[in-house]
Formats: sequence, C-alpha cells, structure tokens
Amino acid sequence: MSDKSFTFQNEEGRPLSGLLESPEGTPRGWAIFAHCFTCGKDSRAAVHISRALSRAGIGVLRFDFAGTGIGSAHGEAVSFASDVTDLKSAANAMTAAGMTPSLLIGHSLGGTAALVAAADLPDIVAVATIGAPAELQHILKVFNASDLDTVRRDGEASVEIAGRPFLIRRSFIDAVEEVDVEKTVAALRRPLLVLHSPVDQVVGIEHASRIFVAARHPKSFVSLDMADHLLADAADANFASAMVASWANRYLPPLVADLPQVEA
Repeated sequence: MSDKSFTFQNEEGRPLSGLLESPEGTPRGWAIFAHCFTCGKDSRAAVHISRALSRAGIGVLRFDFAGTGIGSAHGEAVSFASDVTDLKSAANAMTAAGMTPSLLIGHSLGGTAALVAAADLPDIVAVATIGAPAELQHILKVFNASDLDTVRRDGEASVEIAGRPFLIRRSFIDAVEEVDVEKTVAALRRPLLVLHSPVDQVVGIEHASRIFVAARHPKSFVSLDMADHLLADAADANFASAMVASWANRYLPPLVADLPQVEA
C-alpha cells in the first residue's frame, strides 16, 4: 500500500490537490472519496476509509474540494455545485490516467455531492454515503443567522466555521434550494450503502432514513452506533472503513494475486 500525489484541474481550470492510495498489487478497481464540508482529504474518515479500501485491493483518490478542502486556495467561494463538478473532474482525470473509478464514497455533504455526481458518471457502479444530509438546506444550519443576513445583504461574506474562514456567496444560499436529493437518490439506480450514527448531532439519523427510503434496491444500511459525525474516534473510523470495504467487494471483480513472471 502506498500513496502518491495526484493533481488535476477542475472545470474552471483550477488545480485540485489529491492523493492516490494504491494497493500493493494490481487494483481490482478504483474509487473516489469526497470529504465533509469542513474537512479535507487528510481527515480521519478520508484517510482510514481510503487505506482500508486499498488493503482490500481497491485504489482510492482523496482530494480537496475547491473552496472547502484544507488544501484549497485561499479566497475560493464555497459552492455545492462546484463540489459535484469537482467529483466529475476527478473521475475524468482518473479515467484519462487509466484508473477509471467504479465507486464513489462521500462523507457528510461530500456524500450528498457523490449522490448527485453519480448520475452523470456511468462508470460508477456503486455509491456509499457516511452521515450524509438528505437536503441541502441542512447545511445552512452551520451558519449564524447574522452571517446569512450579511451574505444576503452584501452578496458575500467570510464566515468562520470550525475555526476556519469560508467565503460564502448569495448564490450558494440560493442554490441549496434547487437540488432535490431524495429525487436524485430515487433515480440513481445504483447499489447504495448508507452509513449513519443514530446519535449524530450534526446530521440527524432521520436524514439516513430519508435517503434509504428514497433509494431503490439494492440498498444497505449500517448503523455507526455511538460514533460522532466526524468519526473522530479511531475505532469508529475503522469500523466504517471495514464496512465500506466489505460491501464494495460485491460490486467489483475478485481480487487476483499478481503472479511472479517465470522466465522461459
């Protein structure tokens, strides 16, 4: 198992920084991990799940979304639409590099972005979400009412969330009302794994119920028991990782050991 940098351009031509977690042998498939709103490619969930999949023979790209990722350029505006297009750009870049992704895994808002992006990525055979909201309006709850008023009045504002500044524009607030997540899930027609903690204080368990009910079979649900939203406890992150890796096995070719070449 090893990781290497993988930089690609999004639709606006901005470089996005990523890391490829590659298995030791020939990969049985490739996946993309989409991080949560205030996280980045090096969050605990991103690292643990990517490495667990790598140990299972699945290569994974984890990267920083423009505007929200830890490694994104300062001053970029937050945009759910750009998260979706960034995932598509990542898939296109991987395909061009001979690593066509088959799986999308997303954490929190990254999970919702994965559900939306999958509709336009025919090579994606299955999607997994972790603590994903069933409606985009939910993300507005992380902002103070005064900050939202400032954005609506002035058109944009720098807002601090979890100790980090984010540039929020009025278009972001307007856009969250345009995406019907449950309708998107109903039309997905791909195997779906929903992981969620019943004690999640950021995105309530009712969001998992709504996504699961909206989805068509095959669909699976895994309770993350006492985990918090960010999977801060290593044991919780490892459990979620193991569940995703085990579930993904069903939708990829079997792992074939690389045999040493024998000289004639």
